[in-house]
Amino acid sequence: MRKFAKLIVFFTLTFVIIFTAGTCFKLLDLRVDWIKSLPPKPENTLTLFIAAAHWALSLALFSSILLTLNYVVRRKVFPLAAIILVISLSFAFSFGISLALNQLSTVPKTVLPDETEGAQLGERGLILSNAMNRNVTAIVLLEGTANPLGPRVTAVPGQPMVYHESVSSNFDLPPIPFGDDTPWFLKSLSLDLRQNSIIFQRLFSEGFFPYLIYVGSLIFLLCTIGYAVKFSSWPLANLFLAALAFRGILYAGTLFNSPEIQDVIRSFIGNVIPVSFVLPMLFVVFGGLIYIYLLLVYIVKRRVDDDN
Repeated sequence: MRKFAKLIVFFTLTFVIIFTAGTCFKLLDLRVDWIKSLPPKPENTLTLFIAAAHWALSLALFSSILLTLNYVVRRKVFPLAAIILVISLSFAFSFGISLALNQLSTVPKTVLPDETEGAQLGERGLILSNAMNRNVTAIVLLEGTANPLGPRVTAVPGQPMVYHESVSSNFDLPPIPFGDDTPWFLKSLSLDLRQNSIIFQRLFSEGFFPYLIYVGSLIFLLCTIGYAVKFSSWPLANLFLAALAFRGILYAGTLFNSPEIQDVIRSFIGNVIPVSFVLPMLFVVFGGLIYIYLLLVYIVKRRVDDDN
């Protein structure tokens, strides 16, 4: 019982720490993106916080399961009970936080009104260009961020500069500065986490059972794969391999929930089962096969030990 108590404490602390840190980081990132956007748009701090918390929930779910199962293997906790416990805790935390964020989204805007002005990012003659490559198109805002839709000069390399007196109010400039120096693997991970959080929100709005089917099957697969990855006697190597497997599952969830792939699946299965059930079924079947394999390996090892 002491091992299970420690397991609960470890999972709880891991989830809370990652969720809190992820929310703060993502909130800062969303806030910076809003400040950098031209023209400035009304934004609510609570809305940004909810979006950041949904993103951090996906991050905390995957990360806490990965780290907790690594802890289970190192501490030699009974696998069946440990996996059931991790599945229960993961779903309880996910559903509880989703419920709390859903309640927060109903707070009237009069409590926290929208902000319409960010930080002052430049005066007259602000030049917008790619910071990493100067030999690209640049836009000069003649009146700065005070009137980003006002007069401007567009400079295209090798061509004469073009003056525009104004642009449409529907025109959005890229965030300041142009370009993005974020490594591609971090950018793709952040994008997939955001897409996963959108899926969670959509399922939660559809009802408890759609949320339970998808999130429960996802957690089940993550727990079986996280425990099954024991190809090396070096725990850090197993943790790295499990992280790669989790990354693949995250990408698969984003891919199979895209409208294009959903249409392809619908063309194959017709009206036999709802399209939304296909991916959870794959999660459960694949996870079940892995757990059957682990059970057979456990039985064989027990017989070998008994023979010796």
